[in-house]
Amino acid sequence: MDLAVDKDLARALKAAIQLLPEDRQASPEDVSQAVTGAVMIAKLQSGAEIDAEELRKLVEARTNVFQEISAALSDDSGHIAWLPDAKNDRRWAFWERYERYLSWVRDMAPQVVRSIDRTTDEVLGELEDPNRPGQWRRRGLVIGQVQSGKTGQFIGLAAKAADAGYKLIVVFAGIHNDLRSQTQLRIDEGLLGFDTQFQLRSDQEGANYYIGVGNMAGESRLAIASLTNSAEDGDFNGKTASKANLPIGHFPIILVVKKHPKMINLLRSWVTDKHGVEDSKTGRKIVRDVPLFVIDDEADNASINTADIDADPTKINSCIRELLASFERSAYVGYTATPYANIYIDPDASHDTLGNDLFPDSFIRTLRAPSNYLGPERLFGLTAYSEEEADIEPLPLVRYAEDTGGWVPEKHKSGYVPTADLPESLVAAIHSFVLACAARRVRGQVNVHNSMLVHVTRFTSVQSHVREQIEDYVRMLQHSLRDRYGTASRDLMEELRELWEKDFIDATRFFTAEDAPRLSWDAVASEILPSLLKIQVKAINGVAKDALDYYTNSNKGLYVIAVGGQKLSRGLTLEGLSVSYYLRFAKTYDTLLQMGRWFGYRQGYEDLCRLFTTPQLEAAYREITVATDELRRDIEEMSVLGYTPRQFGLKVRTSSLGMSITAANKMRRGTRVRLSYSGELAETTIFPLTGGIPEKNFKTLQTFSEALLAQSAPSVDETTGSLVWSDVHPETVAAGFFDAYKSAPEANRIRPELIAEYIRHCARQGELSRWTVRIVSRRDSSDSTELVGSALGHVVRAASNTARAVPGRHTIKRVLSPKDEALDLDKEQCEAALARTKQLALGEIKRNGEPRNPALPSSFQIRMQRRPDQPLLLLYLIKAPEGSGVKDPLIGFAASFPNSLVDNTKEYVVNVPWWNQDDEVEAHEANEDAK
Repeated sequence: MDLAVDKDLARALKAAIQLLPEDRQASPEDVSQAVTGAVMIAKLQSGAEIDAEELRKLVEARTNVFQEISAALSDDSGHIAWLPDAKNDRRWAFWERYERYLSWVRDMAPQVVRSIDRTTDEVLGELEDPNRPGQWRRRGLVIGQVQSGKTGQFIGLAAKAADAGYKLIVVFAGIHNDLRSQTQLRIDEGLLGFDTQFQLRSDQEGANYYIGVGNMAGESRLAIASLTNSAEDGDFNGKTASKANLPIGHFPIILVVKKHPKMINLLRSWVTDKHGVEDSKTGRKIVRDVPLFVIDDEADNASINTADIDADPTKINSCIRELLASFERSAYVGYTATPYANIYIDPDASHDTLGNDLFPDSFIRTLRAPSNYLGPERLFGLTAYSEEEADIEPLPLVRYAEDTGGWVPEKHKSGYVPTADLPESLVAAIHSFVLACAARRVRGQVNVHNSMLVHVTRFTSVQSHVREQIEDYVRMLQHSLRDRYGTASRDLMEELRELWEKDFIDATRFFTAEDAPRLSWDAVASEILPSLLKIQVKAINGVAKDALDYYTNSNKGLYVIAVGGQKLSRGLTLEGLSVSYYLRFAKTYDTLLQMGRWFGYRQGYEDLCRLFTTPQLEAAYREITVATDELRRDIEEMSVLGYTPRQFGLKVRTSSLGMSITAANKMRRGTRVRLSYSGELAETTIFPLTGGIPEKNFKTLQTFSEALLAQSAPSVDETTGSLVWSDVHPETVAAGFFDAYKSAPEANRIRPELIAEYIRHCARQGELSRWTVRIVSRRDSSDSTELVGSALGHVVRAASNTARAVPGRHTIKRVLSPKDEALDLDKEQCEAALARTKQLALGEIKRNGEPRNPALPSSFQIRMQRRPDQPLLLLYLIKAPEGSGVKDPLIGFAASFPNSLVDNTKEYVVNVPWWNQDDEVEAHEANEDAK
């Protein structure tokens, strides 16, 4: 339903949302009461007859969205808490106006708006009161996710900062004009309330170019100004600033500035010349009466000092630091989705003139994305860390493009000219985009933006050739369909119908009918030609003159296929992006994540989205997703313990695929270390079915169990029939099982030979000396195998529905049954693991909105309670898949390792505080004991 068309329903929806509770997640009863009330209000006010069931679905779609709380590492040294009192003695007009705008104009879910209110309060409270006299500095980092709404977050923060009393707010918005322009437009709409291309201040005489928050009915004009505008060339200009003659300090002034030394230095010179006084100690001009607030969007890009340790800082880093040092009072908050470079900044790096580097020593805060965010986890999947969490299954939206070598090879030069026809995968992607546009129109999403991304090369000249090829193909499609009675039209429509029925119908079934209304082919077919005729093909790079003018087309919608490279790879939002065709492999985590423009919010058309890419890129994204999730979990756990950014050592897992975490010059203070299987769970999930490997592994288990029996008789678990040996020697485990076990070559992280080496290494140091070995059985199993005189019931592990099906391979999600991992712990260990699990779950919520209250200890906390001499090996006899031809059971293992003090096998890149964290932990614990 297009709410822009059905205005009565739109008004009823707003009324229903207003009737929902503001302090908690709405219950089904709350929704029912709100819908009933809204239907009555609509009837009384306008006589409109509202379909209560349709209204209920719309309200539920809003209220079903939730957002988990953020976590932070904070340092309150020298900081004076101020925000609670300021909530009562200051007027929060900018924020309240923006809050209404998010709710009523942007149609944002109430829970998400409340979350933005909460998290922006949390960040603002970390800053200093702008009215506090004297010298102070605060530096922080906010970590979000790519395309997750960071801009909306920092606009809310800027609004509250303006309300609090910050009179000069500078937003650094990327290194390209189009990103700076896009950010300025968002700030025009969400904070300023007027179009900065036509006026500089809200009360400008004779001007009436009000937009966004300034164009809402009944809203008062709030005094605010900007010295930059949303035009491509609207960056800071000293002449414009001088002519404007704005009185800094009387009301908030916002500037959106590109990260370029010239612009930043111009801004600093203008402010210090106008408001600076000479510092008697340094002779430099410093601004004492105006607190500065800097928001650094994409803070890992260009802001990082990449120079050698002993050299002068790089230009942009120097300019930002010099700007901050030119104010007696300043606050700096960096926003990024890829914080790897930021965490490798040396916290102690300083400069005589520029002051400290941009390490976020005041706070690091992570923001969870709302549940309706289409992010890396939902697109590529993520295995749960504990049984209290559910695995995140990937949505069925990825399609492979493996036919591009003859068109645009992976390695090519800037002068390369694609001579071959478009590959079939790109043709399928274009057809998918046409179908997505048509389906959205059928769903009432008519005057909306629709975008497709094509990113196959970094060279602008090659991009131009690709654009021409795609445009020629789109024109051919348009001409074919115009001739309704020609054979070309019939053939094309038949091809599109087959794609719809083969691909889109099945994908849509993965979603609920409320999220993805079912559509008939006839309805979609009727909108294909109108969709095709609106599609434009544009090259978006530093050479082409094309531009993505979403703003001018906001009333009718822009349908565009954007062909580009670097300019589409960071910060820039492609509105209504549904289909992405992405082939370019990047060598670093942060670059690859930032290129994922397909992440974001796709309300009402998630099922229509497609990502065409290669299996290699999909594997890379899955690996980055795991590494990033691990980093976030580290921050969240240290937040619970009350650590500061300087106390908490950050580490990022390195890639098994040869990628770097970030550019080498951004990791000069990062150090590679090899951590271990320490505290890890090593388990098999990939099983070869050919080459005699299943038979060899079963023979290995037979031999191993006979060797165990020769040493001692097992105890038998009466409930399951499992066989358990205790106090097993480490060499028996290493030589008897891991030396002989054959794993899948694709299982990069599970190498039996490395595990055996690890066991021997730790055993030489006195660790891993008393193994428990459990051969798991299930009494209710329909299949069993005799082993050392006992009948052991097989376990069933279905094939993972997210893994790529490969003949001769059986891939599962987990081999471990979670309850098995704690069976060898004593009562005190179990209780301690559960207590720690519950402590870390405080404040978290489940997907249904209820508080998390774990009933079982997490796998991680179980391993943390293990003594160094107390490892566990679980062995599973798994029923071979039907039709595989394998007669013996597949043998899987899960090895639960305690923390080790002696091993050095897993590689991470760690920051400077990581090396000092043992000292910091001891100091922290001493402080806690002293309280």
